Amino acid sequence: MNIPRLGERLVALVLLATLLFTPPLVLVFDRPAGGLSWLPLYLFIAWGTVIALAAWLLEQRSGE
Repeated sequence: MNIPRLGERLVALVLLATLLFTPPLVLVFDRPAGGLSWLPLYLFIAWGTVIALAAWLLEQRSGE
């Protein structure tokens, strides 16, 4: 993977993270279903996904 391609993918990752944490999407999961809010689980999974994708992208670069 070359440097410009890595930059493009990191920009896409930042855009994905921005989308995942925009208030309209977060508010969808903040509504209680059966007395429990899904917000903590959503935030944990979304943040973990962003971290895992960033690690995967950066590890591919160092592995060359």
